[in-house]
Amino acid sequence: MPEANQKISHHEVIVIGGGVIGMSIAFRLAKEGREVALIEPNELGMGASYGNAGTIADYATIPVGTPNVLKNLPGLFFNRDSPLSVRYRTLPSLMPWLIEFAYQSLPSKAETNAGKIGVLLRNASDLWHEMGVELGASHHLHRRGCLYLYESNKSFFNAKYDEKLRRENGVEVEVITAEEVLKHEPNLQPFEGGAHFFPNATSIDDPGKVMKIFSQKLTDLGVTIYPTSAVSIDANNQNCTKILCENQILKANKVIVAAGAYSKTLAKSFGENIRLDTERGYHLEFDMKTPPVTRPVCSAKRGFYASPMVGRLRIAGMVELGGLSLPHVEHRLKVLERGAKTMFPNLGPPSRSWYGFRPSMPSSVPVIRPSKQNKNIIMAFGHGHIGVTLAPITAQIVSNLISAN
Repeated sequence: MPEANQKISHHEVIVIGGGVIGMSIAFRLAKEGREVALIEPNELGMGASYGNAGTIADYATIPVGTPNVLKNLPGLFFNRDSPLSVRYRTLPSLMPWLIEFAYQSLPSKAETNAGKIGVLLRNASDLWHEMGVELGASHHLHRRGCLYLYESNKSFFNAKYDEKLRRENGVEVEVITAEEVLKHEPNLQPFEGGAHFFPNATSIDDPGKVMKIFSQKLTDLGVTIYPTSAVSIDANNQNCTKILCENQILKANKVIVAAGAYSKTLAKSFGENIRLDTERGYHLEFDMKTPPVTRPVCSAKRGFYASPMVGRLRIAGMVELGGLSLPHVEHRLKVLERGAKTMFPNLGPPSRSWYGFRPSMPSSVPVIRPSKQNKNIIMAFGHGHIGVTLAPITAQIVSNLISAN
């Protein structure tokens, strides 16, 4: 803990959280000429911002909670092989989140949530391409579209609901047959259903490298990086906010809480009780010169993406509600591997594995607003599966909020 007589550093803006959301906010504000500091105890961008499927998913208007999910909830949550599962030991603490999730999965709520997400997703790909130019990372962005596979006739038919919601929210969707899928991606195994193709979707061929470019740009712009953890925030002073860190105290005129899955405790410290919880995401990578697909392919049945990246295929996905403290589940990696080898029978053993934390709201709608306790504290977290996708627009919204005060 910090010493009582330690000098307190003061900044115009402090961003808490060094994932893609926090870095995008810091990047934008610094480019606007603001004096910015960023708090992050780990290597910048190397959590979920690195471990994702590499998709700029401007089509991802469907919340995790929908009527179809609600109908199958018990079977999904308590099946060890399900793409959506719960760690039993976390059930007592998760119960309020689960009750709210069930409520948000009702038809009218799911459609309202899809609309809110759709507004945020508008122009997501274009904003990323603009930011890619500013970062010098355009060569890592590819607008090749994305495929969602529905591998049975029943699931393909049931996907009409998702198609409707997406179209209502401005997403361009091409409904194609299984035969047409194989013309796009001939290395996939034959299947009986069909697919949704999102022709405008963008993918990142190496999220880790893009995060390192991001980190260097922040340094180049003069952003001060504090390699520590924020423990709590004192919101009592409406003009200058104090942040208690592990080893020092910092002050700022504006504080942005963008700490992903770790944001709930920080928000509680200044009086905001946010129903945020933690999803664990997993990935496996298979090194190879040429991946078997040319664009991200999502298996709706298995709940993962097969994403081509530089020198490897990444199999990324799963939704596991399990908090921040429990170790990863080896079985989840086995499920990923089994699914990957069903799609691509010639895969060898995985080259590496990863798991990390996503900040998940029951509605799938992120929190991007000033605190009710102190307008100089802005919350920007809870992006779930689409944190990378929503990073530029979140930075834009936060910038507007700061300018408005």
